[in-house]
Amino acid sequence: MSNLWDVQERPVDGRLMTEGDTLAAIFWNAIDQRGPKVWMRQKEYGIWDAWTHARIGEATDEIGHGLLALGLQPGEVVSILSNTVVEWVLCDFAVMSCGGVCSGIYPTDAAPQVQFLCQDSRTVVLFVEDEEQLDKALAVRDQLPELRNIVVFDMKGLRDFDDEQVVSLEALRALGREHLALHPGELRRRAALVKPSDLALLVYTSGTTGRPKGVMHSHQAMVFSVRNQMRVLPQDDSDERMCFLPLCHVAERLLGSYCGIYSGAKLSFVENPATVPENVREIAPTMLFAVPRVWEKFYSGVTISVQEAAWLHRWLYRWGICVGSQVADRWLAGQAIGIVLRWRFRLARFLVLDNVRKSIGIHRCRYISTSAAPISPSLIRWYFGLGVPMWEGWGQTESGGTATVTRANHIKLGTVGKPVNGMEVVIAPVTGELLIRGPSVFLGYLNMPEKTDETLDTDGWLHTGDVGTIDAEGYVRITDRMKDIIITAGGKNITPSEIENELKFSPYITDAVVIGDRRPYLVVIVMIEQENIEKFAQDHNIPFSNYASLARAPQVRTLIHEEIEKVNKKFARVEQVKRFFLLETQLSAEDEELTPTMKLKRKLVEQKYAEQISAMYEQGE
Repeated sequence: MSNLWDVQERPVDGRLMTEGDTLAAIFWNAIDQRGPKVWMRQKEYGIWDAWTHARIGEATDEIGHGLLALGLQPGEVVSILSNTVVEWVLCDFAVMSCGGVCSGIYPTDAAPQVQFLCQDSRTVVLFVEDEEQLDKALAVRDQLPELRNIVVFDMKGLRDFDDEQVVSLEALRALGREHLALHPGELRRRAALVKPSDLALLVYTSGTTGRPKGVMHSHQAMVFSVRNQMRVLPQDDSDERMCFLPLCHVAERLLGSYCGIYSGAKLSFVENPATVPENVREIAPTMLFAVPRVWEKFYSGVTISVQEAAWLHRWLYRWGICVGSQVADRWLAGQAIGIVLRWRFRLARFLVLDNVRKSIGIHRCRYISTSAAPISPSLIRWYFGLGVPMWEGWGQTESGGTATVTRANHIKLGTVGKPVNGMEVVIAPVTGELLIRGPSVFLGYLNMPEKTDETLDTDGWLHTGDVGTIDAEGYVRITDRMKDIIITAGGKNITPSEIENELKFSPYITDAVVIGDRRPYLVVIVMIEQENIEKFAQDHNIPFSNYASLARAPQVRTLIHEEIEKVNKKFARVEQVKRFFLLETQLSAEDEELTPTMKLKRKLVEQKYAEQISAMYEQGE
């Protein structure tokens, strides 16, 4: 393996890992064990500011004592409304050290959503990032009688703001220092009283099917997940990672923050979501986890750049990726890779593939990984062809992280690997639904006993809502969400995610929703990739003024039609898309059609664009 992809399959060295039965214990043991070593980095005025474990421990101690001075009691909920920044992590561990429960709120949530999440969780202290997020909190605080304090990370623009309920993070730390002087060691004492079975965090679902549900996870569940991650995706304090996905989602919180403090792997925080590509190249992490949309974006960027390159560079790229694909295909099939192909691959890497990796920023990666949404096997194969192995995992918020994952030397494209240690995955006999059972499965939904009973049965099986198969070797394949499977008017069962993933493999398509349930044929709603389509329009002298005008341009419609026809050739006639509609608005996490994790709310899309969908069927095949 290492001769092909330079992946060091090193086992976890237990001596380097941090012990502890709770997240709070792991945190403080890591602080004591690695004091002068850098753990986190964040840019301040364009310069990387390094946070050692000792500095992190001091800041967390002050924040924790500040919360104790405000009267935070064990079991009370503290919420964080912020982008992914160092302060998020400090406050998370401070809350848990107090014996409290930490809940995250997406920074893209509107004020009514903030109100619902704080109300549902009975939040007593709310951390907000800046003036923008503070405005949301102030707009709804009259409806939150249990909210006692609001703490602001960044007071820029708030110098003259005066409100007895609102304090800055610096003021809270100053209060904490006073409390610490009067009660030395109190936070550590409270942290030691936290039990593994205690509730550690709330993670609200992204709300694809109605109101978000508060998923409750204990300390022992999260500790189990962290240790499992170390077995399947090993890392240590020589590794560097990026922290850029929302920390209120279980993926970044587990794989970034909690695995980072356990292993000592350095975390570098991106400046903002828009600078992710630039920051990847700058940081050059040794491992990188991202959702499929990020990996699709990197691929489309390379594809467009190659199209603009000189003919020799285009030829070299096509030759190099062809050689890489041959190597990947043989390795994935378990076939021998001859010496001639090995040397051709080394030459391809030297001439072109290593430069492509550097252009993305993954040239130092030992491996890359993905989860949280379906991904095209063709895209995974492309990254393997570049010389970077991609592991795919599967899990849910309710499963407490990864339930299955592909492993080195054990990969089947189209599957999400085998269950991780201690987790069971089976198929329900009648429905074909995948069920999960194991120590990291959630405790239940906050304030929703009926929903909990629907999802978690008496034998401890989590009903995932995903349909799939498990082969004779134990590899799990996700077919689709139960509620998303299309049954056409002709009675044919179709899994739209397979078609959508192939469409999203195009550099000109950001997202797609296939429609066709109880209808004679399939149609698709497409969101174009603005940057690449703009470049296409400029190259072909197509006039446009904004995103909507791009979507309306006949030449763009022809381009998308050609991309859809390429995908259609991969599917049987009944699975082919006959009509399409281009969205004239570029959706973001602020739009109701998308969840904060950038997943399309299929039912809402169908409802909102019902008129356009009907028009596509009125045209006929």
